[in-house]
Amino acid sequence: MTTITTPHPPSPETDGDAEHLSELGYSYETKFERDVTFWGNVSLGFTYLSPVVGIYTLFASSLGIGGPPMIWSLVIVGAGQFVVAQVFSEVVSSYPVAGGIYPWSRRLWGRKWGWMSGWIYLFALLTSIATVGYGAGPYVADLLGFEPGVDTTIAAAIVLIAISTALNLCGTKILNTVAMIGLIAELGGAIVVGSWLLIASRNQDISVIFQTFGAGGGDGYFAAFAAAGLIGIFQYYGFEACGDVAEEVKNPGTTIPKAMRVTIYIGGAASMFVCLSLLLAVPDFGAVMSGADADPVHSVLSSAFGAVGVKVVLAVVMISFISCLLSFQAATSRLTYAMGRDRMLPLSGLWTRFSESRRVPPFALLLAGIAPALIVVLSKFSEEGLMAIMSFATMGIYLAFQMVVLAALRARLKGWKPGGQFKLGKWGVPVNVLALAWGMTGMINMAWPRTPDGPWWQNWLTLLSSALVVGAGLLYMRWKKPYLRGTAPAADAIPATGIATFSLVPEKAGV
Repeated sequence: MTTITTPHPPSPETDGDAEHLSELGYSYETKFERDVTFWGNVSLGFTYLSPVVGIYTLFASSLGIGGPPMIWSLVIVGAGQFVVAQVFSEVVSSYPVAGGIYPWSRRLWGRKWGWMSGWIYLFALLTSIATVGYGAGPYVADLLGFEPGVDTTIAAAIVLIAISTALNLCGTKILNTVAMIGLIAELGGAIVVGSWLLIASRNQDISVIFQTFGAGGGDGYFAAFAAAGLIGIFQYYGFEACGDVAEEVKNPGTTIPKAMRVTIYIGGAASMFVCLSLLLAVPDFGAVMSGADADPVHSVLSSAFGAVGVKVVLAVVMISFISCLLSFQAATSRLTYAMGRDRMLPLSGLWTRFSESRRVPPFALLLAGIAPALIVVLSKFSEEGLMAIMSFATMGIYLAFQMVVLAALRARLKGWKPGGQFKLGKWGVPVNVLALAWGMTGMINMAWPRTPDGPWWQNWLTLLSSALVVGAGLLYMRWKKPYLRGTAPAADAIPATGIATFSLVPEKAGV
């Protein structure tokens, strides 16, 4: 039976964390157990970032557009996102509260800004879960030996989402364990598969990463590289998930900033290694870029490992997809819980309900499973509708990121002095400005129209879907004024503007 539990007494080693949380306006009746270890936190970020899922999913399209030099986008985007991670590290060290993006924005700017960032991030996470599940369909078909199609892709996505939801419902310890298994399996698999491709199935010299093979044609290479660079943009997020579970990590002010950095180090290195090994194993770049070889990943793996070996590789890929879904759902549920606790969402009382035995918010987790499954089912009726919804996934995450970055810069210029254990010091403003500039560049690249021969709406689909989500949020804010509910602290980062009321034991939630 699911009930709201009584206050859970802290163990001696978490007394300091409980005291800090209380100073931030939340009693220890937060209910979470601090069972996520440092490597569990890294694993959560790594499996969310998921090098195998990201590279395998987008390798064919990026190579077809930009040729082998597309690998350099992983270096460029990795550097840009590392700067963003430094800003996040300073913020989470000051405000180690569940939900990440939403409470950070709320404390740095205010109620409205916080609510909108949470709204955008929640939609982005739900659509990302659907996107990852749907993207697993062809690999499931390959693994089980059936013909891929809309029905089988939907079925595979729903099954994988159900598995990850069930694992998440088992509790934080299981999340920590499964995330670590996912990291070991994915990282180990990437190293083994990549090494074999480089040693036994190499068909190209390293110099190909500087050769365009005619990509871009007469329009110049920059536009082609920018389009191919979406593989990097879609790859480097997930480090923020380390902060989404801040109330489940011991000494989060120190642990989470370090985990964010390590996530990017390991995730970035693994992504580049996977991409490079695949590139050097491709026998004919011309065939990929002309469309004659539409699935170079499958072609390379089949050639290198044979029919039996490729099944083993695909099994590791499936573990990567499931652990990626697991991490996305964990982040989504903690965000939903955090917004529900502050009474920012309809049915807030439901989202803050806790399982007494599992120490997780089950209804928030069910939302993170059911909503994406419904999005996936939509493809049966309208592939265009599914495309419109999924096109928002990465843009929404980047937009939510930049809302935090902009809020941090504004607060810093208004006198915010970060109070956590991780501080940028004199580098705070320059790093913040660089992070904002990078994020805006990434979003412009994602929204840029690239199908001149297609319908106008396809050219602007990412921008249109973003405008729809933001517009709906603004209308809901004006209609229901959810940001006025509850007594959670807001804008208290800025001197002399913070809200002094810090009592936050959840009341009966309004709708």
